Amino acid sequence: MTSMWNDRTNMSLLTDFYELTMGKGYLDGGNKDKIVYFDMFFRAVPENGGYAIMAGLEQVIDYLNNLKFTEEDLTFLSNYGFDEKFIDYLRHFEFTCDVWAIPEGTVVFPREPLIKVRGPVIQAQLLETALLCTINHQSLIATKTARIVRAAEGRPIMEFGARRAQGFDASVLGARAAYIAGVAGTSCTICGQQFNIPLSGTMAHSWVMLYDDEFEAFKAYAQSYPDKTLLLVDTYDVLKSGIPNAIRCAKEVLEPMGKRLLGIRIDSGDLTYMTQKARKMLDEAGLTDCKITVSNALDEYLIRDLISQGACIDSFGVGERLITSKAEPVFGGVYKICAVEDEQGNVIPKMKISENIGKVTTPCNKEIVRFYDNATGKAMADVLFVEGEEIPSGEPYEIFDPNETWKAKVLENYTTRKLLVKIFDGGKLVYQQPTMTELKNYCTKEIDTLWDSVKRFENPHEYYVDLSPKLWKIKDDILHHYRNARKGER
Repeated sequence: MTSMWNDRTNMSLLTDFYELTMGKGYLDGGNKDKIVYFDMFFRAVPENGGYAIMAGLEQVIDYLNNLKFTEEDLTFLSNYGFDEKFIDYLRHFEFTCDVWAIPEGTVVFPREPLIKVRGPVIQAQLLETALLCTINHQSLIATKTARIVRAAEGRPIMEFGARRAQGFDASVLGARAAYIAGVAGTSCTICGQQFNIPLSGTMAHSWVMLYDDEFEAFKAYAQSYPDKTLLLVDTYDVLKSGIPNAIRCAKEVLEPMGKRLLGIRIDSGDLTYMTQKARKMLDEAGLTDCKITVSNALDEYLIRDLISQGACIDSFGVGERLITSKAEPVFGGVYKICAVEDEQGNVIPKMKISENIGKVTTPCNKEIVRFYDNATGKAMADVLFVEGEEIPSGEPYEIFDPNETWKAKVLENYTTRKLLVKIFDGGKLVYQQPTMTELKNYCTKEIDTLWDSVKRFENPHEYYVDLSPKLWKIKDDILHHYRNARKGER
């Protein structure tokens, strides 16, 4: 079911202006019906990590389902010099492309298509900005979240970043992506409403400061929420005031009602020292079941350090460094043409060539196949095949590094899985969107298929995304043809 968050403003003009100028040019040149293939992929994992998480497909689906141009849009575009021929084309625009995508929550790697589009060139070109905007953002936040969740070693993470996000969409859809990648819930109420994600939140320092006395503030809160009293104890002095008043609240307010103090939260100070002392004080007061939550500009590195230092923490609230992916706030996905069909329907490979090896693209209509070790269930490698190639079915298969081809390995005792799933067929949606819970559970299982060495924060083991010999040869032939043509020009 489409969420209400998607049922808003028509987003068809969420496109860079050059998509429209090229569209008019395609129409003028008689190429509007020329069939092309585009890949959306990324070149590097943020923060030099070992893997990324695919997210944002639901919003892509909604965008494509509602892709149309209103008269208001057309009037606006007319003011920028587009002629009536192109305006009329947009007026009768109908989305008819085929779209494949890797499902949300899947672990993904550089250079493999996250989304593949086949269709008339004007249509396929127009999708670029919206697809990149959506997938880049949510995949970035999901990838960052997966690192933070891993650092917590099973302790729940609550997403607290709405007030630090770069705008409304970033706060809501960022929290959505974070939930897919493993947070237990969010403080963003509208995200909870729109996507059926668990909500969490108790009090701010303003609650405590409203009262003349910290204990009276705690008492008032406990009387309002006796079944889920979690107290913020660092407004004044954690150990001399906050914890003693929380204990007093538990003994004088909650326990006479037959209730227990659910927890405390610390949002500042030396969190290792504070939580160790707080745990000792709570335990001595018989509050061994009282949980300790911490927040305050946390990320995976701080969480890892706190745990290694013996901090007594049961859960974390993580905000700004998650919702903005502060350490590296760009995912870097791109959208490139990879093939064109001629009049006979033959697929002609297309390839961007650059002096920068990282910007050289991989041609052809492609399929992504993941190989799994039958003995461990772990992912071994991904291989890009030309669409229609025979996929290995268990016989020994040699993979090699596409750039350093002398590096090779034979895969044995494996099973394979194609990663790309058909989403739209001729412009018609053919994919059933999973629920948020299903996406979260799927993502957890996906991450479990990776070796711990791939999941390291620093210097992770490189997971190989290789090319089939056929695809590698096509790419190599294009490169040699280009080099020879350049030589002839000299």
